[in-house]
Amino acid sequence: MAALATEGRRPGGAGIDLLGTLELARLMNAEDRTVPDAVAAVLPAVAAAVDAIAARMERGGRLVYAGAGTAGRLGVLDAGECPPTFGTAPGRVVGLIAGGPGAVTAAVEGAEDDRAAAVAELDALGLTEADTVVGVSASGRTPYALAAVEHARALGALTVALAGNPGSPLGDAAEHRIEVATGPELLAGSTRLKAGTAQKLVLNMISTLTMVRLGRTYGDLMVDLRAGNDKLRARARRITALATDAELPDVDAALAATGGRVKDAILLLLTGTDPAGAAEALARNGGRLRNALAENGS
Repeated sequence: MAALATEGRRPGGAGIDLLGTLELARLMNAEDRTVPDAVAAVLPAVAAAVDAIAARMERGGRLVYAGAGTAGRLGVLDAGECPPTFGTAPGRVVGLIAGGPGAVTAAVEGAEDDRAAAVAELDALGLTEADTVVGVSASGRTPYALAAVEHARALGALTVALAGNPGSPLGDAAEHRIEVATGPELLAGSTRLKAGTAQKLVLNMISTLTMVRLGRTYGDLMVDLRAGNDKLRARARRITALATDAELPDVDAALAATGGRVKDAILLLLTGTDPAGAAEALARNGGRLRNALAENGS
């Protein structure tokens, strides 16, 4: 562990508790500003992984994150945000955390060392060759994440490593390695800081860019969102209006006719089709709104 950059100690770190609060905040902010550059250095690896994930998901596969502690919580968070943002079916994007759901809000001692639990949880999902497993670990050597990637690869699933140290065992075990070198933390070894921020940025990219490749957006609009509350219903209304330049009464009528489905409502407004025709056009085009519009000459 002492050889890992994420466990290292920054020069001058021994006296940070003697700094004034504003000076300490500036120091932490300066450290945080290095993270986007570290992520930028691995963008080719991110893009290659996204293309491979999207190809598997086109075949009906799932995206599964597996990690412990902060890494596991970030995976659970990213998975949980996919249904409302992109309209993914429950279970299409899954977050597994060492120690189970309770570990999201409380530390479960020893869970990260439980390789057997990772294997059992993947087996419970009925993992197939169409699925992808992303092991997330700042150190790149967490047994739970490592076992998940090794087992998934043995089953023929696509595997991706997201680690905070180059040349990690997790990277060696996976087909795609994304190793973001964020270096020593403000608090030595506290990888919920820069390493965790880098993981959040990359997970955002993996899910968002994969969904863009799958046609779950239209330009920069979230046309597959699930409008399950007042805020999201207002957002669905605004997205439909932006995509069509239609008047709000017409937008409201289209959304009502399609049960709140934004893609369908856009097709109604831009092509003059009916709800059944919109649904059929989207089905023919794999849910891709742009293709469905082109088919109708729009």
